[in-house]
Amino acid sequence: MSQFNRRRFLARSSMLGALGWSASGWLPLLADQVAAQAKQRRHCILLWMNGGPSQTDTFDMKPGHKNGGTFKEIETDAPGLRFSEHLPGLAKHGKHIAVVRSLSTKEGDHGRGTYLMRTGQRLGGPLRYPAIGASLSKELGDPADAFPNYVSVAPYRAVNQEAFGPGFLGPRHAPLTVASYNRFRSTDNDDDEAEYADLRVNDLQAPLDLDASTIRTRLELWQSLQDDFLTRKGRVGAARAQNTVYERALRMMESSAARAFDLSEESDTVRDAYGRGQFGQGCLMARRLVEQGIAFVEVSLGAFGGGRTWDTHTANFPTVKTLSEELDAGWSTLMTELEERGLLESTTILWMGEFGRTPGINGNSGRDHFPAAWSCVFAGGGIRGGQAYGKTTDDGMKVDDGKVDVGDILATLAQSLGVEPDTENITEIGRPIKIADGSPIKDLLT
Repeated sequence: MSQFNRRRFLARSSMLGALGWSASGWLPLLADQVAAQAKQRRHCILLWMNGGPSQTDTFDMKPGHKNGGTFKEIETDAPGLRFSEHLPGLAKHGKHIAVVRSLSTKEGDHGRGTYLMRTGQRLGGPLRYPAIGASLSKELGDPADAFPNYVSVAPYRAVNQEAFGPGFLGPRHAPLTVASYNRFRSTDNDDDEAEYADLRVNDLQAPLDLDASTIRTRLELWQSLQDDFLTRKGRVGAARAQNTVYERALRMMESSAARAFDLSEESDTVRDAYGRGQFGQGCLMARRLVEQGIAFVEVSLGAFGGGRTWDTHTANFPTVKTLSEELDAGWSTLMTELEERGLLESTTILWMGEFGRTPGINGNSGRDHFPAAWSCVFAGGGIRGGQAYGKTTDDGMKVDDGKVDVGDILATLAQSLGVEPDTENITEIGRPIKIADGSPIKDLLT
């Protein structure tokens, strides 16, 4: 007999049939119960900025200096805290936001920087480290949940696939990926005629042309074949990984959380407030997933090879303006709706990319890679908002006060979620690895 209990499997397959073809009156009820439980859990939303956003044009501006560029500062609702003029929605949430202006790292390559910031580890060596989403969702989620505790919305992984994976934690802790089927369209929030970004997870529902009896028969046949496969190959890692993927898919089909992916349930007014593009609709999906109790959700903004990216070596200012407007609509509406639903206090948000950009403006009106002194932003639950931590020099070239590294940022994130940063996971060779190898920034924590 395989690891998968046959009797339980057949009972579940009967439920799958009922889920696909009954009136499913129980589903809204179950969803309401899950939403109530979500408020008692801790959640994390990572807003990942592909390409490395310019701190000098967003959250650490340098007005009056030649490096400052063309953008103006605006006040937020937190005294003394100022953002770019292209982030007016976020400015209204300043009291919930803490900007870290003193981040300093050592990786200026997209692939290496992405790996560093998402795992807390330098790239190199045989060990595959888990993304912070995998490590934290392992601690925050319930292993008995039918739905994955880590969801990644439209990630751009080409720069470094390993930076988005579960590493040595294994496939059980891999993210469920939500694909974008019109990735490089619908990014202009002011275009009323644009279609909504098409974000979806395929095959969460059984085929409409099959009845429950046929589905159960097929599942029985599949399970018989799977039993044999695992008997012969069960000790091989790839076989266990394959079984994990299929088992998780079946559990997802039963879960009430699956409805969170159907954004058509939301009104056009709400969807438009977030922005019709990939990022805005991803933020809306993140809110819906948090309502269903999902522990860790990440949403990406910017993509190489055809879409707008924060990698602004040329034409920095028009590109950052457009990206900032898209960021502002999605992120500010996300915070508004989380607060209205009583979920902001239990949800920590972290905004960051792989590095910052040079304060100096190059000959192509752009900014280049710059890991020496840059910014990330915390918001929401567990965070003492309304402040900027650390500072850079007047020209933005160096950290002047409160220098922190990636380990400190990830440790702060973990601590804000109620997870001890020095919690260890054991690798395949028995080596203990901390979730975050750094010190939490106490001034940022409630």
